[in-house]
Amino acid sequence: MASMLQPQIILLKEGTDTSQGKAQLVSNINACTAVADVVRTTLGPRGMDKLIHDDKGSVTISNDGATIMKLLDIVHPAAKILVDIAKSQDSEVGDGTTTVVLLAGEFLKEAKPFVEDGVHPQNLIRSYRTACNLAIEKIKDLAVSIEGKSLEEKKSLLAKCAATTLSSKLIGGEKEFFASMVVDAVIAIGNEDRLNMIGIKKVPGGNMRDSFLVNGVAFKKTFSYAGFEQQPKKFLNPKILLLNIELELKSEKENAEIRLSDPSQYQSIVDAEWNIIYDKLDKCVKSGAKVVLSRLAIGDLATQYFADRDIFCAGRVAEEDLNRVAAASGGTIQTSVNNIIDEVLGTCEVFEEKQVGNERFNIFSGCPSGRTATIVLRGGADQFIEEAERSLHDAIMIVRRALKNSTVVPGGGAIDMEISRYLRQHARTIAGKSQLFINSYAKALEVIPRQLCDNAGFDATDVLNKLRQKHALPSGEGAPYGVDINTGGIADSFSNFVWEPSVVKINAINAATEAACLILSVDETVKNPKSESAQGEAAASAMGGRGRGGGFPGRGRGMRRR
Repeated sequence: MASMLQPQIILLKEGTDTSQGKAQLVSNINACTAVADVVRTTLGPRGMDKLIHDDKGSVTISNDGATIMKLLDIVHPAAKILVDIAKSQDSEVGDGTTTVVLLAGEFLKEAKPFVEDGVHPQNLIRSYRTACNLAIEKIKDLAVSIEGKSLEEKKSLLAKCAATTLSSKLIGGEKEFFASMVVDAVIAIGNEDRLNMIGIKKVPGGNMRDSFLVNGVAFKKTFSYAGFEQQPKKFLNPKILLLNIELELKSEKENAEIRLSDPSQYQSIVDAEWNIIYDKLDKCVKSGAKVVLSRLAIGDLATQYFADRDIFCAGRVAEEDLNRVAAASGGTIQTSVNNIIDEVLGTCEVFEEKQVGNERFNIFSGCPSGRTATIVLRGGADQFIEEAERSLHDAIMIVRRALKNSTVVPGGGAIDMEISRYLRQHARTIAGKSQLFINSYAKALEVIPRQLCDNAGFDATDVLNKLRQKHALPSGEGAPYGVDINTGGIADSFSNFVWEPSVVKINAINAATEAACLILSVDETVKNPKSESAQGEAAASAMGGRGRGGGFPGRGRGMRRR
């Protein structure tokens, strides 16, 4: 009787949504599988593109896993983890974003039947972590180093890595053209880590082949005043002065009050303003600079003054462009024109203004420190150029990574099949349940070659059987064999130059396993209700803030007149 009268314990606020146990875990796995299905078809050279139309009406056409994941407004808390791993793969390596989402989705899919059969998630997690470590060790064993080669050899090897990345993008048709351009750009910036030293400028019009690489800096002609057309547009070995000041007639700022006893003194004040600007311009000219760039405005007076003295000037140059000119030419950005010494001036071999499409570009080439490069992209539609820029970003990241961690592995699903075979073999040596779990991990890795076949319209089962047979050869000669996208059979990815840096695969498998383990370890979701009182208070304070102060004299705050 006493137990019946015990009050019910209320722990969470009313309206709190809690779901726990096996059903909760299965629903999280289903959500992640659904997200993986969205990007599944974009994998590989024959992958399809996604057209995403957002609430602002802008349209993005993309094949890049990370871009698609960012633009999908995913609200499911567990599925958001997949968005995060795609972003981390993008920022860390640049490529393999679709791979990482697919692998995580597949690991979970393979774990689902075990969870439904009542296996404890921690057992699965332990086996998955073991399998992940084994897989990474195997990748390191299979990786081939490109160290110690001559520059020409290195360039061609890096171009192959870039071409593999670009083959799955929209600009895959011109991958050789762009791959060599990307390699030149990355080698131009040398050991410079900052990616913004490679500028990508987009000019609509023309075709892709009209794109070109500037070994130096290029930026769009800035807003100019009268007198600009009289300035020379080409210099050889000019000195470059970089400023962060306005060269304009400035009226007095702070509402200054000047009391004059004599009207003739007024003229001296006006003259003083003119003298200040002329003094600044004179110092710029005396510095010996032939090109003057400023982040702030250069007015009409200054433009004409420089034109009369055969000096080129451009005001309102974007900050990143100015920084890149400074890095390339060896100059320093000045915040004053007093005592400009030669050390702060930059230089380059050729400066010219060139017409590109219907835009005019200022181009600095042959820079001494040469730690920058600019790719000018041409193409038909705006969306196309945007996607080309994203593709080049991936390729640039890959080439940088391959330069730093100079080991490559065969692509085209070859490495995935080899790890899968290795893990299956290893699983047979384990007694206990984890044999099954590592086997399922190995099976999940086959999703990459299978998806490559599906996306290209080949019979996946047939190709995978051939691959399994090839990889099972005891001599190990079948290790580099992957899917041949052109014929629908299998081919040696290594001799076909389908390469990717090993860091891409290592990162993808690491991130996907981490995400899968994280989702498997969640057994309860608690969703707090938005408290109604908090909403009410927010609304009241918003209303009160407007009405107080002067609307209704004589009434108390918040009181309503009956």
